[in-house]
Amino acid sequence: MKSEFIVHPFEPVYDSESRILILGSFPSVVSREQNFYYANRHNRFWTVMGLLFDTQITDRKAFCIENHIALWDVIESCTIAGSSDSSIRDVTVNNIQSLTEKTKIHTVFTTGQKASSLYKKYVTCNCEHIPLPSTSAANAAMRTDDLVRAYRIITERLSL
Repeated sequence: MKSEFIVHPFEPVYDSESRILILGSFPSVVSREQNFYYANRHNRFWTVMGLLFDTQITDRKAFCIENHIALWDVIESCTIAGSSDSSIRDVTVNNIQSLTEKTKIHTVFTTGQKASSLYKKYVTCNCEHIPLPSTSAANAAMRTDDLVRAYRIITERLSL
């Protein structure tokens, strides 16, 4: 697959009451096509969130706003081949600190190793950072139950 330079195609999800921020690395091809986070039906992010909050999520953006969850990605632009995190290069990161200053965000979670390593390498932010495992189908070693256990810390941090 050919690499191409891409600027993140959609805005972060947040409002002034957001308390936590969940960051991926960069949107997948499917997410870029659908203009929303974790849009690939094989990605278990929304399944995990539904289980954590014991709800059927029908409007993903409304769910995030109602539960004080902000969504964004570490990367603002990069060169990438398809959806392959391992192909990412020429990275420019989003201004995470600026977003947190407009909100009540106190904890930043990163989903997956690439998001976590990029965050640690490039982002300066005053919030606590907690890395989480990837919900991607590529992380087949983790069952959905394992992911729910790992992501439970989100509900704990929302109550702070």
